[in-house]
Amino acid sequence: MSLTLTIAAPPLGGAAVLALPTTPPDRDGGHAVVGAGADVLAALGVDADIALAREEAKGEPGEVVAIPVDRAGVETVLLAGVGDGSIASLRRAAAAVVRRSKGAESLATTLADGRGPDAVRAVAESLALASYSFTRKSAPTPAKLARAMLLVDDPSAEAALARARASSEAVRIARDLANTPSLEKSPEWLADRAVEIAGRTLQAEVWDVDKLRRDGFGGVLAVGRGSARPPRLVRVDHAPRGAGRHVVLVGKGITFDSGGLSLKSNEGMTTMKTDMSGGAAVLGVMSALQALKIDLRVTALVPIAENMPGGDATRPGDVITHYGGRTSEVLNTDAEGRLVLADAIAYATTQLRPDVVVDIATLTGAATLGLGKRHGALYATTDRLRQALASAAEQGGERLWPMPIVEDYRDALDSPVADLRNVADQRKHYSGGSIVAALFLREFLTPPGGSDAAVPAWAHLDIAGPARADSDEDDVTKGATGFGVRALLRWLEAGAPA
Repeated sequence: MSLTLTIAAPPLGGAAVLALPTTPPDRDGGHAVVGAGADVLAALGVDADIALAREEAKGEPGEVVAIPVDRAGVETVLLAGVGDGSIASLRRAAAAVVRRSKGAESLATTLADGRGPDAVRAVAESLALASYSFTRKSAPTPAKLARAMLLVDDPSAEAALARARASSEAVRIARDLANTPSLEKSPEWLADRAVEIAGRTLQAEVWDVDKLRRDGFGGVLAVGRGSARPPRLVRVDHAPRGAGRHVVLVGKGITFDSGGLSLKSNEGMTTMKTDMSGGAAVLGVMSALQALKIDLRVTALVPIAENMPGGDATRPGDVITHYGGRTSEVLNTDAEGRLVLADAIAYATTQLRPDVVVDIATLTGAATLGLGKRHGALYATTDRLRQALASAAEQGGERLWPMPIVEDYRDALDSPVADLRNVADQRKHYSGGSIVAALFLREFLTPPGGSDAAVPAWAHLDIAGPARADSDEDDVTKGATGFGVRALLRWLEAGAPA
């Protein structure tokens, strides 16, 4: 169920749960102090000081003290710690409030009151995202929260709330796509969903197998050939009149990754329905561009395939020809994401001539070794693009960490029979699997034999860690997280600096 978000005037708003912020004590040994909306507590017969002292509340982000009320239509008061009042702390507080409101029909909160439009957007996004759920159970499960009101004494807050609605709905779309089981989510199914998302306001084009063959998308075809369900490529265009700059977003769309003939373990496959999280993020972003009034030209490319070990599957040692003519020696069929992304990047480079390309993919387990599962790895060819994406991620409540593109590792991709090998030559002892994967993709920014980059700026987001979560945490819910949607939207809203 989608959360309904509205703006209402303080103090109450007529909801079953009322959430008020608390801040840390102003002296050692004290308890948290109630902030915006404290004046309504007396009318509700609530002595917050007693409750906060009893719980030894410190007003830290994520801390919640619940007080039963059952007066004036309010059933429960939640006193939620907001720490230093930063945007990050407000996000944590809003998510904690949702989790403590489970089963309630409605919530009203003053968490964003008096804090400005950025706070309104952040709180609203976290309320919506922490309320997200996905199920295929036969019996309906109760919604975490159906309706939330932000009690804000600022009529201009509605604009910020509208942006929050657009961005949180985009994340929900990405989560739904990635959480859909792969039995249902064939390449054709995902391509159909992309066309639905495009609707009447965006332009969509789909390559089927015959068209992929005619146009030479050898990477997509190679990865999809082992499956009984053939691959697709989707292009979606947002082209507002008068747009000057052109941004291309490329998202990996592997609807299930068994590893192909380089078969994964059963444990390694259990989360692979989310291996198209990059493609889901890109489609989620496209869904919000009209609502956010993005005046850039934005093209999404999502190469879609199911990587299976069928009788016609690509074999280790095969050489494939990508779009544009560059060849790859496939030495590990489980390094398939870079093969489909390479086709899409080469197409963007040669056919679209964009100002900037950003690709996003659950590409390498290596990216999680140093960064863990809450940071995405950020590679970029310009300092400005790197800084802009990292800043946009922070504003959106996501985490991207800049990584180096190490030129010394490039020779690990040399092949004696093709232009590239798809995994590093282990005799080079460089390791750095995420870096090597980025280097592989970078090759396709130029045509074979070309010396000048056709794309002025490129970034690669390796989101293998944060694209999926093992449990609920803040506004992230277990399963697919929709990671990257908020970062990319904030970046586009800022004009896509590169």
